Amino acid sequence: MTQLSSLKKQVLLVDDEERILVTSRLFLQSSGIDDVQTLSDSSKVLQQLAGGQVAVIVLDLHMPHPSGVELLPIIIHDYPQIPVIIVTADDGIETVVECVKGGASDYLVKPVDSRRLVACVRKALELRNLSNELSDLTQRLLTDRLDHPDAFSAIVTGNKGMRALFQYIEIVAATRQPIMITGETGAGKELVARAIHDLSGCSGEYVALNAAGLDDNMFSDTLFGHKKGAFTGADQAREGLIARAAGGTLFLDEIGDLNELSQVKLLRLLQEHEYYPVGSDFAKKSSARIVLATNRDLPGLIASGKFRNDLYYRLCGHRIHLPPLRERNDDLPLLLDHFLASAAASLGKKKPTPPPELAVLLSLYHFPGNVMELEALVFDAVVRHSSGILSMESFRAVIGDERLAASAGKQQPSGDADPLAAIFGRFPTVGEIEEYMIGEAMRLAGGNLGAAGKLLGMGRQTLNKRLKK
Repeated sequence: MTQLSSLKKQVLLVDDEERILVTSRLFLQSSGIDDVQTLSDSSKVLQQLAGGQVAVIVLDLHMPHPSGVELLPIIIHDYPQIPVIIVTADDGIETVVECVKGGASDYLVKPVDSRRLVACVRKALELRNLSNELSDLTQRLLTDRLDHPDAFSAIVTGNKGMRALFQYIEIVAATRQPIMITGETGAGKELVARAIHDLSGCSGEYVALNAAGLDDNMFSDTLFGHKKGAFTGADQAREGLIARAAGGTLFLDEIGDLNELSQVKLLRLLQEHEYYPVGSDFAKKSSARIVLATNRDLPGLIASGKFRNDLYYRLCGHRIHLPPLRERNDDLPLLLDHFLASAAASLGKKKPTPPPELAVLLSLYHFPGNVMELEALVFDAVVRHSSGILSMESFRAVIGDERLAASAGKQQPSGDADPLAAIFGRFPTVGEIEEYMIGEAMRLAGGNLGAAGKLLGMGRQTLNKRLKK
């Protein structure tokens, strides 16, 4: 599969002092910002920008001709998409204000603090990437463009909302910011995570860890590894999954179940791109791309004090919410056909023919287990199938009970009020009830006589006679 190219993220440092350029580049590269170029000759800046590879420029104001003061308005005019961070030995507020008014995105005062340099550059890169993503997404949505449909081949859908999600995923997959996937159990979150990895251009492995049920010790040891002698039984050092995912993608599922200590460690990994193996006092750098998922209500967990709000806000950059199956009923026929073929192939059977009313029956069910539950239902039906038309009995055993439970759970009128009176406004006749039931069955079946007859428990011809009557 053709992978997406990464977004341009070259950082250009411009200063006439070579020593400052060397130390600044080392600071940035040690913080995971790898593509850093330096220029001590300011006359070559515009030529470098014309190459189209620069994402952010850190520009010293006071240099031999041309100075940063002279270059700033030219860069802002000719390359407005490139954030400019100015560096000045003059901490006078007037200088800073004039530069910001002139279009600079941020400023640094010499001697430059290394942490502030890294923070400013990261912020500028994120803003540049977000700007690129917004522009690209607008174009894709306007043209309905999907460049790599093969990356989503494992996700069976014809739904327009899902296609829009795919277009968004194609854009954010090439960034290195964390991506948060939300959705109910069985909605396909791991399939999306794999698609993100395939599209990312990452050369390393795809590594997955389900955090559900892991205490902090198990989470830390599994993810970060440990040094020899870190605890009883640690006879040798062991690398964690984060090291195995170097240069690739780490998928952390069910992060809503993490305890507070684990959340703190995850936040450090996301913010600083570093971690501590268990028993070690020395931090290690991570080059893994992080994709996370949960089926929990994180804002609700924050309100109850079970999830850190700073971690939540760190995850808000790129969010993908997968709709439940009940919100994409138009995909039911496609999924049914796909799972019938898949189940038949795995069992060595001929693909069975489903009855036309099966799709109608499935559309009445709310699928708490989503696509995963549908797959299990279809597989069970194919296991029981022998020949001819696929039986609906195994589906009715689940969906029929569910519909009865849903009907029983609906709010009834208070007191001794008759529920029929709530529909008809009075106690109805038998004929009125029959007419109402036939009308509802035809509506649910989309006008299909056979399917409506199945819902009512009568044959197609009998229903046709009732309708004519």
